[in-house]
Amino acid sequence: MNAAELLRDRGLRVTRPRVAVLEILHESHGHLDVDDITARVRGRLDSVSVQAVYDVLAALNRAGLARRIAPAGAAARFEARVGDNHHHLVCRTCNAIVDVDCATGAAPCLDPIDAAGFVVDEAEVTYWGLCATCR
Repeated sequence: MNAAELLRDRGLRVTRPRVAVLEILHESHGHLDVDDITARVRGRLDSVSVQAVYDVLAALNRAGLARRIAPAGAAARFEARVGDNHHHLVCRTCNAIVDVDCATGAAPCLDPIDAAGFVVDEAEVTYWGLCATCR
């Protein structure tokens, strides 16, 4: 994964904060909140503001290079796994988040009874429960 090439391919300017955030998301293979991302970026760059990290994440999300997930009652998290139809398992106790592939495979995996004129292209599924550690 070459972060600079990915940014250029999506028409984004290549900046040190964008490269750092994108690399961190790919390296983590997980779901990081803004505070985690900011701390890791600060470990690589001299300084970066929290607002700059939010701006980078918004740009990456719009460009399809990052995905924002916002489980109810928890801080938004970001991941680099994009372009597929996967869902999430969320632990009610520790807020751990795990990816789970869609059982049907194709998006959207759910169709509303009445789409009210919408053309549905995505359905977000979040499974809630207790992880193995918290059980």
